[in-house]
Amino acid sequence: MSSPEASDTEAASSTLSIGGEEQSTSTSIPSTSSSPILPSATSSDLPPSPTSKTAQLSPSERSGAASKLKDEGNQLFLKHDYEGAKVAFGKAIALDPSVPQFWSNRAACELKLEQHGLAIEDATKAICLDASFAKAYYRRASAFLSILDPKSALPDLRRVAQLEPNNKTIRGQVDATTKLLRRQQFEKAIVKQDGPKAWQRALETLRENLPTVHVEEGYEGPKLKEGPFAKEGDDPNAVGPFLGAIDQDFIDKMIEWFKDGKRLPMRYAWQIMLGAQREFLKEGTIVDYTVPEGQTIDVIGDTHGQYYDLLNLLSKTGRPSNTHALLFNGDAVDRGSWSCEVVLTILAYKWLYPKTCFFNRGNHETHDMNTVYGFEAECKAKFNEMTYKVFTDVFVSLPLATLITASKPAIPGSELPSGSSKAQREPILFDGGIKRFFVVHGGLFAQDGVTLDNIRAVNRFAAGGQPPNSGIMHDMLWADPCAANGRAPSKRGVGYGFGPDISKAWCTLNKITAVFRSHEVRQAGYDEEHEGLICTVFSAPNYCDQGANEGAFARVDERGTYVFHKYTAVPHPNLPPMYYSNQGGMRGMLS
Repeated sequence: MSSPEASDTEAASSTLSIGGEEQSTSTSIPSTSSSPILPSATSSDLPPSPTSKTAQLSPSERSGAASKLKDEGNQLFLKHDYEGAKVAFGKAIALDPSVPQFWSNRAACELKLEQHGLAIEDATKAICLDASFAKAYYRRASAFLSILDPKSALPDLRRVAQLEPNNKTIRGQVDATTKLLRRQQFEKAIVKQDGPKAWQRALETLRENLPTVHVEEGYEGPKLKEGPFAKEGDDPNAVGPFLGAIDQDFIDKMIEWFKDGKRLPMRYAWQIMLGAQREFLKEGTIVDYTVPEGQTIDVIGDTHGQYYDLLNLLSKTGRPSNTHALLFNGDAVDRGSWSCEVVLTILAYKWLYPKTCFFNRGNHETHDMNTVYGFEAECKAKFNEMTYKVFTDVFVSLPLATLITASKPAIPGSELPSGSSKAQREPILFDGGIKRFFVVHGGLFAQDGVTLDNIRAVNRFAAGGQPPNSGIMHDMLWADPCAANGRAPSKRGVGYGFGPDISKAWCTLNKITAVFRSHEVRQAGYDEEHEGLICTVFSAPNYCDQGANEGAFARVDERGTYVFHKYTAVPHPNLPPMYYSNQGGMRGMLS
Protein backbone atom coordinates (compact mmCIF):
# COMPACT_ATOMS: atom_id res chain seq x y z
CA MET A 1 0.00 0.00 0.00
CA SER A 2 1.43 3.39 -0.97
CA SER A 3 0.73 6.77 0.55
CA PRO A 4 -0.77 9.52 -1.61
CA GLU A 5 2.72 10.95 -1.88
CA ALA A 6 3.94 7.94 -3.85
CA SER A 7 3.64 8.04 -7.61
CA ASP A 8 0.38 6.36 -8.55
CA THR A 9 1.78 5.09 -11.79
CA GLU A 10 4.94 3.68 -10.21
CA ALA A 11 3.28 2.32 -7.07
CA ALA A 12 0.39 0.59 -8.81
CA SER A 13 0.78 -3.16 -8.64
CA SER A 14 -2.21 -4.25 -10.69
CA THR A 15 -3.72 -3.63 -14.08
CA LEU A 16 -7.28 -3.16 -15.21
CA SER A 17 -8.68 -4.76 -18.32
CA ILE A 18 -11.88 -3.35 -19.75
CA GLY A 19 -13.77 -6.60 -19.93
CA GLY A 20 -11.36 -8.25 -22.37
CA GLU A 21 -10.62 -5.96 -25.26
CA GLU A 22 -10.00 -8.76 -27.71
CA GLN A 23 -13.78 -8.91 -28.13
CA SER A 24 -14.34 -5.23 -27.88
CA THR A 25 -17.33 -4.99 -30.20
CA SER A 26 -19.22 -8.10 -29.20
CA THR A 27 -21.33 -6.80 -26.35
CA SER A 28 -23.24 -3.63 -25.70
CA ILE A 29 -22.25 -0.80 -23.38
CA PRO A 30 -24.59 2.05 -22.65
CA SER A 31 -22.61 5.17 -23.38
CA THR A 32 -22.05 7.88 -20.86
CA SER A 33 -23.86 10.52 -22.81
CA SER A 34 -23.03 13.52 -20.71
CA SER A 35 -20.45 14.74 -18.27
CA PRO A 36 -21.09 13.90 -14.64
CA ILE A 37 -23.01 16.22 -12.38
CA LEU A 38 -20.35 17.30 -9.93
CA PRO A 39 -21.24 18.08 -6.33
CA SER A 40 -20.77 21.24 -4.46
CA ALA A 41 -18.68 20.37 -1.42
CA THR A 42 -20.74 20.05 1.74
CA SER A 43 -19.71 21.60 5.02
CA SER A 44 -17.92 18.40 6.01
CA ASP A 45 -15.79 18.55 2.88
CA LEU A 46 -14.73 22.17 3.05
CA PRO A 47 -11.44 23.02 4.74
CA PRO A 48 -12.03 24.05 8.36
CA SER A 49 -11.85 27.75 9.04
CA PRO A 50 -8.62 28.87 10.69
CA THR A 51 -8.92 29.18 14.45
CA SER A 52 -7.77 32.31 16.25
CA LYS A 53 -4.63 30.42 17.22
CA THR A 54 -3.71 29.37 13.69
CA ALA A 55 -4.65 32.78 12.33
CA GLN A 56 -1.85 34.26 14.44
CA LEU A 57 0.77 31.96 12.94
CA SER A 58 3.44 33.40 10.69
CA PRO A 59 3.54 32.17 7.07
CA SER A 60 6.47 29.87 7.84
CA GLU A 61 4.70 28.50 10.93
CA ARG A 62 1.54 27.87 8.93
CA SER A 63 3.57 26.11 6.25
CA GLY A 64 5.28 23.92 8.87
CA ALA A 65 1.99 23.02 10.56
CA ALA A 66 0.41 22.19 7.20
CA SER A 67 3.36 19.95 6.33
CA LYS A 68 2.93 18.04 9.60
CA LEU A 69 -0.75 17.56 8.83
CA LYS A 70 0.17 16.26 5.40
CA ASP A 71 2.50 13.72 7.02
CA GLU A 72 -0.26 12.77 9.45
CA GLY A 73 -2.64 12.28 6.54
CA ASN A 74 -0.12 10.07 4.75
CA GLN A 75 0.20 7.83 7.79
CA LEU A 76 -3.57 7.55 8.20
CA PHE A 77 -3.86 6.70 4.50
CA LEU A 78 -1.33 3.89 4.92
CA LYS A 79 -3.51 2.53 7.73
CA HIS A 80 -6.56 2.58 5.42
CA ASP A 81 -8.18 5.31 7.51
CA TYR A 82 -9.25 7.29 4.47
CA GLU A 83 -11.80 9.42 6.31
CA GLY A 84 -9.19 10.45 8.87
CA ALA A 85 -6.63 11.11 6.16
CA LYS A 86 -9.11 13.24 4.26
CA VAL A 87 -9.72 15.33 7.37
CA ALA A 88 -5.98 15.80 7.90
CA PHE A 89 -5.42 16.93 4.33
CA GLY A 90 -8.42 19.24 4.63
CA LYS A 91 -6.82 20.90 7.67
CA ALA A 92 -3.58 21.26 5.73
CA ILE A 93 -5.51 22.96 2.92
CA ALA A 94 -7.05 25.36 5.44
CA LEU A 95 -3.59 26.39 6.58
CA ASP A 96 -2.10 26.65 3.11
CA PRO A 97 -4.46 26.23 0.13
CA SER A 98 -1.66 27.09 -2.31
CA VAL A 99 -0.02 23.63 -2.14
CA PRO A 100 -1.28 21.39 -4.96
CA GLN A 101 -0.12 18.20 -3.22
CA PHE A 102 -2.63 18.77 -0.40
CA TRP A 103 -5.53 18.90 -2.86
CA SER A 104 -4.24 15.92 -4.82
CA ASN A 105 -3.76 13.86 -1.66
CA ARG A 106 -7.29 14.61 -0.55
CA ALA A 107 -8.46 13.50 -4.01
CA ALA A 108 -6.66 10.19 -3.41
CA CYS A 109 -8.69 9.72 -0.21
CA GLU A 110 -11.90 10.57 -2.02
CA LEU A 111 -11.13 7.97 -4.68
CA LYS A 112 -10.82 5.34 -1.95
CA LEU A 113 -14.08 6.55 -0.40
CA GLU A 114 -15.77 6.39 -3.82
CA GLN A 115 -16.48 10.12 -3.66
CA HIS A 116 -15.47 10.48 -7.28
CA GLY A 117 -17.20 13.80 -7.88
CA LEU A 118 -15.27 15.41 -5.02
CA ALA A 119 -12.04 13.77 -6.23
CA ILE A 120 -12.52 15.42 -9.62
CA GLU A 121 -12.99 18.80 -7.94
CA ASP A 122 -9.90 18.46 -5.73
CA ALA A 123 -7.69 17.13 -8.51
CA THR A 124 -8.84 20.00 -10.73
CA LYS A 125 -7.83 22.48 -8.01
CA ALA A 126 -4.39 20.87 -7.84
CA ILE A 127 -4.04 21.17 -11.62
CA CYS A 128 -5.02 24.83 -11.48
CA LEU A 129 -2.21 25.37 -9.00
CA ASP A 130 0.33 23.34 -10.99
CA ALA A 131 -0.42 22.54 -14.62
CA SER A 132 2.49 20.06 -14.73
CA PHE A 133 1.37 17.98 -11.72
CA ALA A 134 1.10 14.49 -13.25
CA LYS A 135 -0.46 12.77 -10.23
CA ALA A 136 -3.35 15.23 -10.17
CA TYR A 137 -4.17 14.52 -13.82
CA TYR A 138 -3.87 10.79 -13.10
CA ARG A 139 -6.23 10.96 -10.13
CA ARG A 140 -8.76 13.01 -12.04
CA ALA A 141 -8.61 10.45 -14.87
CA SER A 142 -9.15 7.65 -12.34
CA ALA A 143 -12.21 9.44 -10.99
CA PHE A 144 -13.66 9.95 -14.47
CA LEU A 145 -13.15 6.28 -15.30
CA SER A 146 -14.76 5.27 -12.01
CA ILE A 147 -17.97 7.00 -13.09
CA LEU A 148 -17.72 5.47 -16.57
CA ASP A 149 -16.59 8.59 -18.40
CA PRO A 150 -13.55 7.55 -20.48
CA LYS A 151 -14.07 10.51 -22.82
CA SER A 152 -13.16 12.90 -19.99
CA ALA A 153 -10.41 10.64 -18.64
CA LEU A 154 -8.51 10.29 -21.91
CA PRO A 155 -7.15 13.86 -22.20
CA ASP A 156 -5.83 13.64 -18.63
CA LEU A 157 -4.08 10.34 -19.32
CA ARG A 158 -2.55 11.75 -22.49
CA ARG A 159 -1.29 14.72 -20.48
CA VAL A 160 0.36 12.33 -17.99
CA ALA A 161 1.98 10.50 -20.90
CA GLN A 162 3.38 13.83 -22.12
CA LEU A 163 4.74 14.64 -18.67
CA GLU A 164 6.17 11.13 -18.21
CA PRO A 165 7.21 10.01 -21.71
CA ASN A 166 9.14 6.98 -20.45
CA ASN A 167 6.25 5.59 -18.42
CA LYS A 168 5.14 2.41 -20.22
CA THR A 169 2.30 1.83 -17.76
CA ILE A 170 0.64 5.10 -18.69
CA ARG A 171 0.90 4.31 -22.39
CA GLY A 172 -0.94 1.06 -21.72
CA GLN A 173 -3.63 2.92 -19.82
CA VAL A 174 -4.07 5.39 -22.68
CA ASP A 175 -4.50 2.49 -25.10
CA ALA A 176 -6.99 0.68 -22.85
CA THR A 177 -9.04 3.83 -22.28
CA THR A 178 -9.04 4.60 -26.00
CA LYS A 179 -10.37 1.09 -26.72
CA LEU A 180 -13.09 1.50 -24.11
CA LEU A 181 -14.18 4.83 -25.60
CA ARG A 182 -14.22 3.41 -29.13
CA ARG A 183 -16.22 0.45 -27.92
CA GLN A 184 -18.81 2.75 -26.34
CA GLN A 185 -19.04 4.89 -29.47
CA PHE A 186 -19.32 1.88 -31.78
CA GLU A 187 -22.06 0.21 -29.79
CA LYS A 188 -23.99 3.44 -29.47
CA ALA A 189 -23.93 3.78 -33.25
CA ILE A 190 -24.86 0.26 -34.30
CA VAL A 191 -28.48 -0.67 -34.89
CA LYS A 192 -29.71 -3.18 -32.37
CA GLN A 193 -30.37 -6.50 -34.05
CA ASP A 194 -33.65 -8.27 -33.48
CA GLY A 195 -33.47 -11.91 -32.47
CA PRO A 196 -33.35 -14.17 -29.44
CA LYS A 197 -31.67 -12.93 -26.30
CA ALA A 198 -28.68 -14.70 -24.78
CA TRP A 199 -30.80 -16.47 -22.18
CA GLN A 200 -33.13 -17.73 -24.91
CA ARG A 201 -30.20 -19.05 -26.93
CA ALA A 202 -28.84 -20.74 -23.80
CA LEU A 203 -32.24 -22.29 -23.11
CA GLU A 204 -32.42 -23.68 -26.62
CA THR A 205 -28.86 -25.02 -26.42
CA LEU A 206 -29.71 -26.88 -23.23
CA ARG A 207 -32.99 -28.16 -24.65
CA GLU A 208 -31.19 -29.55 -27.69
CA ASN A 209 -28.39 -30.87 -25.45
CA LEU A 210 -25.76 -29.59 -27.84
CA PRO A 211 -22.12 -30.64 -27.32
CA THR A 212 -21.16 -27.14 -26.12
CA VAL A 213 -22.99 -27.81 -22.86
CA HIS A 214 -21.99 -31.41 -22.25
CA VAL A 215 -20.38 -32.01 -18.86
CA GLU A 216 -16.79 -33.15 -19.28
CA GLU A 217 -15.98 -36.78 -18.62
CA GLY A 218 -14.31 -37.26 -15.27
CA TYR A 219 -16.11 -34.33 -13.64
CA GLU A 220 -16.44 -35.20 -9.93
CA GLY A 221 -18.26 -32.15 -8.62
CA PRO A 222 -21.90 -31.56 -7.67
CA LYS A 223 -24.46 -32.61 -10.27
CA LEU A 224 -27.93 -31.30 -10.97
CA LYS A 225 -30.73 -33.71 -11.66
CA GLU A 226 -31.25 -33.89 -15.39
CA GLY A 227 -33.56 -35.47 -17.91
CA PRO A 228 -36.96 -35.12 -19.53
CA PHE A 229 -38.68 -36.02 -16.23
CA ALA A 230 -38.09 -32.43 -15.10
CA LYS A 231 -40.92 -30.79 -17.02
CA GLU A 232 -42.95 -27.73 -16.21
CA GLY A 233 -45.88 -28.68 -14.03
CA ASP A 234 -44.31 -31.94 -12.90
CA ASP A 235 -41.79 -30.53 -10.46
CA PRO A 236 -42.10 -27.14 -8.73
CA ASN A 237 -38.33 -26.71 -8.96
CA ALA A 238 -38.12 -27.43 -12.69
CA VAL A 239 -37.39 -24.57 -15.08
CA GLY A 240 -38.51 -26.29 -18.25
CA PRO A 241 -38.12 -29.44 -20.31
CA PHE A 242 -34.71 -31.09 -20.03
CA LEU A 243 -33.34 -28.42 -17.72
CA GLY A 244 -33.20 -30.34 -14.46
CA ALA A 245 -34.03 -29.50 -10.87
CA ILE A 246 -32.11 -28.30 -7.84
CA ASP A 247 -32.02 -29.43 -4.22
CA GLN A 248 -30.22 -28.45 -1.02
CA ASP A 249 -27.72 -31.29 -1.38
CA PHE A 250 -26.53 -29.83 -4.69
CA ILE A 251 -26.11 -26.36 -3.16
CA ASP A 252 -24.19 -27.70 -0.16
CA LYS A 253 -21.81 -29.59 -2.42
CA MET A 254 -21.50 -26.62 -4.79
CA ILE A 255 -20.48 -24.35 -1.90
CA GLU A 256 -17.73 -26.77 -0.86
CA TRP A 257 -16.66 -27.16 -4.50
CA PHE A 258 -16.30 -23.39 -4.81
CA LYS A 259 -14.45 -23.15 -1.50
CA ASP A 260 -11.83 -25.49 -2.93
CA GLY A 261 -11.33 -23.13 -5.87
CA LYS A 262 -13.09 -25.35 -8.41
CA ARG A 263 -15.57 -24.34 -11.09
CA LEU A 264 -18.93 -25.65 -12.20
CA PRO A 265 -19.43 -26.90 -15.74
CA MET A 266 -20.99 -24.23 -17.90
CA ARG A 267 -24.13 -26.36 -18.26
CA TYR A 268 -24.86 -26.18 -14.55
CA ALA A 269 -24.11 -22.45 -14.40
CA TRP A 270 -26.64 -21.86 -17.17
CA GLN A 271 -29.22 -24.06 -15.49
CA ILE A 272 -28.85 -22.16 -12.21
CA MET A 273 -29.17 -18.80 -13.96
CA LEU A 274 -32.20 -19.83 -15.96
CA GLY A 275 -33.84 -21.48 -12.96
CA ALA A 276 -33.52 -18.29 -10.92
CA GLN A 277 -34.52 -16.08 -13.84
CA ARG A 278 -37.76 -17.97 -14.24
CA GLU A 279 -38.63 -16.86 -10.70
CA PHE A 280 -37.51 -13.26 -11.20
CA LEU A 281 -39.71 -12.96 -14.26
CA LYS A 282 -42.72 -13.80 -12.09
CA GLU A 283 -41.94 -10.87 -9.77
CA GLY A 284 -42.84 -7.22 -10.15
CA THR A 285 -40.58 -4.21 -9.93
CA ILE A 286 -41.37 -4.23 -6.20
CA VAL A 287 -41.58 -7.62 -4.48
CA ASP A 288 -44.01 -7.80 -1.55
CA TYR A 289 -43.12 -9.95 1.46
CA THR A 290 -45.02 -10.24 4.73
CA VAL A 291 -42.99 -11.67 7.63
CA PRO A 292 -44.92 -14.70 8.91
CA GLU A 293 -45.60 -15.11 12.61
CA GLY A 294 -42.59 -16.54 14.40
CA GLN A 295 -40.21 -15.91 11.46
CA THR A 296 -37.68 -13.27 10.40
CA ILE A 297 -36.13 -11.87 7.23
CA ASP A 298 -32.49 -10.83 7.01
CA VAL A 299 -31.51 -7.85 4.84
CA ILE A 300 -28.02 -8.24 3.37
CA GLY A 301 -26.11 -5.42 1.69
CA ASP A 302 -23.28 -5.35 -0.86
CA THR A 303 -21.19 -8.54 -0.98
CA HIS A 304 -19.10 -7.62 -4.07
CA GLY A 305 -17.56 -10.96 -4.97
CA GLN A 306 -16.19 -11.63 -1.47
CA TYR A 307 -17.19 -15.29 -1.45
CA TYR A 308 -15.55 -16.40 1.76
CA ASP A 309 -17.11 -13.49 3.63
CA LEU A 310 -20.46 -14.45 2.11
CA LEU A 311 -20.12 -17.96 3.52
CA ASN A 312 -19.24 -16.53 6.93
CA LEU A 313 -22.31 -14.29 6.68
CA LEU A 314 -24.55 -17.24 5.81
CA SER A 315 -23.23 -19.10 8.85
CA LYS A 316 -24.63 -16.24 10.94
CA THR A 317 -27.91 -15.62 9.14
CA GLY A 318 -28.62 -19.25 8.40
CA ARG A 319 -29.33 -20.32 4.85
CA PRO A 320 -32.67 -19.56 3.20
CA SER A 321 -35.38 -22.11 3.89
CA ASN A 322 -39.14 -22.37 3.79
CA THR A 323 -39.23 -20.72 7.23
CA HIS A 324 -36.35 -18.24 6.99
CA ALA A 325 -36.06 -15.47 4.39
CA LEU A 326 -32.97 -13.70 3.08
CA LEU A 327 -32.95 -10.55 0.97
CA PHE A 328 -29.76 -9.70 -0.96
CA ASN A 329 -29.89 -5.98 -1.66
CA GLY A 330 -27.74 -5.76 -4.78
CA ASP A 331 -24.07 -5.45 -5.71
CA ALA A 332 -23.27 -9.13 -5.43
CA VAL A 333 -20.64 -8.80 -8.17
CA ASP A 334 -17.63 -6.68 -9.21
CA ARG A 335 -14.47 -5.74 -7.31
CA GLY A 336 -14.09 -9.02 -5.43
CA SER A 337 -12.52 -11.89 -7.39
CA TRP A 338 -15.15 -14.52 -6.62
CA SER A 339 -18.15 -12.72 -8.13
CA CYS A 340 -19.22 -15.77 -10.16
CA GLU A 341 -19.26 -17.92 -7.04
CA VAL A 342 -21.16 -15.32 -5.01
CA VAL A 343 -23.89 -14.72 -7.57
CA LEU A 344 -24.29 -18.39 -8.51
CA THR A 345 -24.80 -19.23 -4.83
CA ILE A 346 -27.48 -16.53 -4.49
CA LEU A 347 -29.17 -17.62 -7.72
CA ALA A 348 -29.12 -21.28 -6.68
CA TYR A 349 -30.92 -20.38 -3.45
CA LYS A 350 -33.40 -18.28 -5.42
CA TRP A 351 -34.16 -21.25 -7.65
CA LEU A 352 -34.63 -23.59 -4.69
CA TYR A 353 -36.48 -21.16 -2.37
CA PRO A 354 -38.21 -18.63 -4.63
CA LYS A 355 -40.62 -17.45 -1.90
CA THR A 356 -37.97 -16.81 0.77
CA CYS A 357 -34.82 -15.80 -1.15
CA PHE A 358 -34.92 -12.34 -2.72
CA PHE A 359 -32.40 -10.39 -4.80
CA ASN A 360 -32.78 -6.67 -5.53
CA ARG A 361 -30.81 -5.18 -8.39
CA GLY A 362 -27.86 -2.96 -7.50
CA ASN A 363 -25.97 -0.47 -9.63
CA HIS A 364 -23.32 -3.18 -10.19
CA GLU A 365 -25.83 -5.60 -11.67
CA THR A 366 -25.48 -3.58 -14.87
CA HIS A 367 -23.42 -4.10 -17.99
CA ASP A 368 -21.52 -0.82 -17.94
CA MET A 369 -20.29 -1.36 -14.37
CA ASN A 370 -19.45 -5.02 -15.01
CA THR A 371 -17.33 -3.98 -17.98
CA VAL A 372 -15.12 -1.71 -15.87
CA TYR A 373 -15.19 -3.23 -12.38
CA GLY A 374 -14.32 -6.82 -13.16
CA PHE A 375 -17.30 -9.13 -13.46
CA GLU A 376 -17.23 -9.33 -17.25
CA ALA A 377 -13.54 -10.23 -17.30
CA GLU A 378 -13.95 -12.75 -14.47
CA CYS A 379 -16.91 -14.42 -16.15
CA LYS A 380 -15.08 -14.73 -19.45
CA ALA A 381 -12.05 -16.20 -17.66
CA LYS A 382 -14.09 -18.76 -15.70
CA PHE A 383 -16.68 -19.55 -18.38
CA ASN A 384 -17.01 -17.66 -21.68
CA GLU A 385 -18.57 -14.61 -23.29
CA MET A 386 -21.94 -16.29 -23.82
CA THR A 387 -22.19 -17.04 -20.11
CA TYR A 388 -21.53 -13.39 -19.31
CA LYS A 389 -24.32 -12.37 -21.67
CA VAL A 390 -26.72 -14.75 -19.94
CA PHE A 391 -25.77 -13.21 -16.59
CA THR A 392 -26.50 -9.78 -18.08
CA ASP A 393 -29.97 -10.92 -19.11
CA VAL A 394 -30.61 -12.37 -15.66
CA PHE A 395 -29.60 -9.09 -14.01
CA VAL A 396 -32.10 -7.24 -16.19
CA SER A 397 -34.86 -9.43 -14.73
CA LEU A 398 -34.03 -8.56 -11.10
CA PRO A 399 -36.63 -6.56 -9.14
CA LEU A 400 -35.64 -3.06 -8.05
CA ALA A 401 -37.05 -3.13 -4.51
CA THR A 402 -38.74 -5.25 -1.85
CA LEU A 403 -41.52 -4.11 0.47
CA ILE A 404 -41.31 -5.92 3.82
CA THR A 405 -44.51 -5.80 5.90
CA ALA A 406 -44.87 -7.01 9.48
CA SER A 407 -47.67 -9.46 10.18
CA LYS A 408 -48.41 -8.21 13.70
CA PRO A 409 -48.77 -4.72 15.19
CA ALA A 410 -45.64 -2.90 16.28
CA ILE A 411 -44.29 -3.13 19.82
CA PRO A 412 -44.79 0.22 21.65
CA GLY A 413 -41.71 2.41 21.40
CA SER A 414 -41.50 2.62 25.19
CA GLU A 415 -40.75 -1.10 25.30
CA LEU A 416 -37.81 -0.89 22.91
CA PRO A 417 -34.18 -0.44 24.07
CA SER A 418 -33.31 3.14 24.98
CA GLY A 419 -30.78 3.33 22.16
CA SER A 420 -33.37 2.61 19.48
CA SER A 421 -33.71 5.19 16.74
CA LYS A 422 -36.59 7.64 16.59
CA ALA A 423 -37.91 5.75 13.57
CA GLN A 424 -38.27 2.68 15.77
CA ARG A 425 -39.56 4.45 18.90
CA GLU A 426 -41.98 6.78 17.08
CA PRO A 427 -42.63 4.83 13.90
CA ILE A 428 -44.53 5.79 10.82
CA LEU A 429 -47.12 3.01 10.62
CA PHE A 430 -49.16 1.43 7.89
CA ASP A 431 -52.85 0.60 8.32
CA GLY A 432 -53.61 -1.38 11.45
CA GLY A 433 -50.52 -0.20 13.32
CA ILE A 434 -48.21 -2.27 11.14
CA LYS A 435 -44.58 -1.44 10.36
CA ARG A 436 -43.30 -1.84 6.84
CA PHE A 437 -39.95 -1.27 5.20
CA PHE A 438 -38.86 -0.29 1.72
CA VAL A 439 -35.63 -2.07 0.70
CA VAL A 440 -33.75 -0.62 -2.26
CA HIS A 441 -30.10 -0.61 -3.25
CA GLY A 442 -29.51 3.12 -3.66
CA GLY A 443 -32.04 5.49 -2.20
CA LEU A 444 -34.85 7.96 -2.72
CA PHE A 445 -35.80 10.19 -5.58
CA ALA A 446 -34.78 13.38 -7.33
CA GLN A 447 -38.42 14.46 -7.48
CA ASP A 448 -41.11 14.79 -4.83
CA GLY A 449 -44.27 12.76 -4.60
CA VAL A 450 -43.04 9.41 -5.94
CA THR A 451 -45.42 6.71 -4.71
CA LEU A 452 -45.12 2.95 -4.48
CA ASP A 453 -47.54 2.71 -7.38
CA ASN A 454 -45.25 4.93 -9.47
CA ILE A 455 -42.37 2.56 -8.71
CA ARG A 456 -44.43 -0.54 -9.51
CA ALA A 457 -45.19 1.00 -12.89
CA VAL A 458 -41.50 1.28 -13.84
CA ASN A 459 -40.65 -1.01 -16.75
CA ARG A 460 -37.30 -2.41 -15.68
CA PHE A 461 -36.92 -4.16 -19.05
CA ALA A 462 -37.14 -0.97 -21.15
CA ALA A 463 -34.19 0.03 -23.38
CA GLY A 464 -32.62 -3.39 -23.04
CA GLY A 465 -32.86 -3.26 -19.27
CA GLN A 466 -29.81 -1.05 -18.74
CA PRO A 467 -30.62 1.85 -16.39
CA PRO A 468 -31.19 5.33 -17.80
CA ASN A 469 -29.14 8.34 -16.67
CA SER A 470 -32.02 9.81 -14.69
CA GLY A 471 -35.45 8.98 -13.37
CA ILE A 472 -36.93 6.62 -10.80
CA MET A 473 -34.90 3.55 -11.75
CA HIS A 474 -31.66 5.52 -11.80
CA ASP A 475 -32.35 6.99 -8.35
CA MET A 476 -33.17 3.56 -6.91
CA LEU A 477 -29.76 2.29 -7.97
CA TRP A 478 -27.58 5.35 -7.32
CA ALA A 479 -28.97 7.84 -4.77
CA ASP A 480 -27.25 8.44 -1.40
CA PRO A 481 -28.43 10.08 1.82
CA CYS A 482 -26.77 13.32 2.91
CA ALA A 483 -26.79 15.28 6.16
CA ALA A 484 -28.24 18.55 4.88
CA ASN A 485 -31.90 19.04 4.01
CA GLY A 486 -32.97 19.10 0.39
CA ARG A 487 -31.18 17.52 -2.55
CA ALA A 488 -27.69 17.97 -3.95
CA PRO A 489 -25.48 16.20 -6.48
CA SER A 490 -23.87 13.14 -4.90
CA LYS A 491 -20.25 13.14 -3.76
CA ARG A 492 -19.70 10.12 -5.98
CA GLY A 493 -20.34 12.19 -9.13
CA VAL A 494 -23.37 10.13 -10.22
CA GLY A 495 -26.89 10.60 -8.93
CA TYR A 496 -28.16 12.78 -6.12
CA GLY A 497 -27.97 13.06 -2.37
CA PHE A 498 -31.21 13.40 -0.43
CA GLY A 499 -31.58 14.99 3.00
CA PRO A 500 -33.56 14.18 6.16
CA ASP A 501 -36.54 16.26 5.06
CA ILE A 502 -36.79 14.30 1.81
CA SER A 503 -36.70 11.02 3.72
CA LYS A 504 -39.38 12.09 6.19
CA ALA A 505 -41.70 13.39 3.49
CA TRP A 506 -41.36 10.27 1.35
CA CYS A 507 -41.80 7.81 4.23
CA THR A 508 -44.83 9.74 5.49
CA LEU A 509 -46.41 9.86 2.03
CA ASN A 510 -46.01 6.11 1.53
CA LYS A 511 -46.50 4.99 5.16
CA ILE A 512 -43.02 3.49 5.33
CA THR A 513 -41.39 2.97 8.75
CA ALA A 514 -37.84 3.00 7.38
CA VAL A 515 -35.84 2.52 4.20
CA PHE A 516 -33.14 -0.15 4.16
CA ARG A 517 -30.51 0.58 1.54
CA SER A 518 -26.91 -0.39 0.81
CA HIS A 519 -24.57 1.08 -1.84
CA GLU A 520 -22.06 2.71 0.55
CA VAL A 521 -19.40 1.40 2.92
CA ARG A 522 -20.07 1.97 6.60
CA GLN A 523 -17.23 1.34 9.06
CA ALA A 524 -19.53 -0.51 11.47
CA GLY A 525 -21.24 -2.35 8.62
CA TYR A 526 -24.41 -0.32 9.07
CA ASP A 527 -25.63 3.15 9.97
CA GLU A 528 -28.99 4.62 10.96
CA GLU A 529 -29.34 8.03 9.37
CA HIS A 530 -32.08 10.66 9.21
CA GLU A 531 -33.27 9.70 12.70
CA GLY A 532 -33.39 6.08 11.62
CA LEU A 533 -35.59 6.58 8.56
CA ILE A 534 -32.64 5.55 6.37
CA CYS A 535 -30.69 2.44 7.38
CA THR A 536 -27.56 1.66 5.36
CA VAL A 537 -26.48 -2.01 5.43
CA PHE A 538 -23.12 -3.00 3.92
CA SER A 539 -22.12 -6.66 4.05
CA ALA A 540 -18.60 -6.79 2.56
CA PRO A 541 -16.18 -6.54 5.51
CA ASN A 542 -12.65 -5.28 4.87
CA TYR A 543 -13.96 -4.06 1.54
CA CYS A 544 -11.50 -4.76 -1.29
CA ASP A 545 -8.99 -5.95 1.33
CA GLN A 546 -8.26 -2.38 2.35
CA GLY A 547 -11.33 -0.97 4.03
CA ALA A 548 -10.92 -2.34 7.57
CA ASN A 549 -14.69 -1.99 7.88
CA GLU A 550 -17.03 -4.49 9.48
CA GLY A 551 -19.91 -6.12 7.65
CA ALA A 552 -23.49 -6.27 8.90
CA PHE A 553 -27.00 -7.51 8.18
CA ALA A 554 -30.37 -6.42 9.55
CA ARG A 555 -32.91 -8.90 10.96
CA VAL A 556 -36.60 -7.91 10.87
CA ASP A 557 -39.20 -9.88 12.83
CA GLU A 558 -42.98 -10.32 12.62
CA ARG A 559 -43.64 -7.06 14.49
CA GLY A 560 -41.23 -5.02 12.42
CA THR A 561 -38.64 -4.80 15.17
CA TYR A 562 -35.18 -4.93 13.67
CA VAL A 563 -31.65 -5.40 14.96
CA PHE A 564 -28.27 -5.18 13.25
CA HIS A 565 -25.65 -7.91 13.50
CA LYS A 566 -22.00 -7.15 12.79
CA TYR A 567 -19.11 -9.39 11.80
CA THR A 568 -15.53 -9.11 10.61
CA ALA A 569 -13.72 -10.39 7.54
CA VAL A 570 -12.39 -13.93 7.28
CA PRO A 571 -9.26 -15.13 5.44
CA HIS A 572 -9.48 -15.96 1.76
CA PRO A 573 -7.09 -17.45 -0.81
CA ASN A 574 -4.31 -15.20 -1.98
CA LEU A 575 -6.13 -13.57 -4.85
CA PRO A 576 -6.41 -9.77 -4.85
CA PRO A 577 -9.58 -7.81 -5.58
CA MET A 578 -10.32 -7.34 -9.29
CA TYR A 579 -7.76 -10.01 -10.15
CA TYR A 580 -9.35 -10.96 -13.46
CA SER A 581 -9.98 -7.40 -14.57
CA ASN A 582 -6.41 -6.56 -13.61
CA GLN A 583 -4.88 -8.53 -16.46
CA GLY A 584 -5.12 -5.77 -19.06
CA GLY A 585 -3.65 -2.37 -19.73
CA MET A 586 -5.15 -0.04 -17.15
CA ARG A 587 -2.68 -0.45 -14.30
CA GLY A 588 -3.83 0.96 -11.00
CA MET A 589 -6.60 3.12 -12.37
CA LEU A 590 -9.40 1.82 -10.12
CA SER A 591 -9.27 1.00 -6.43
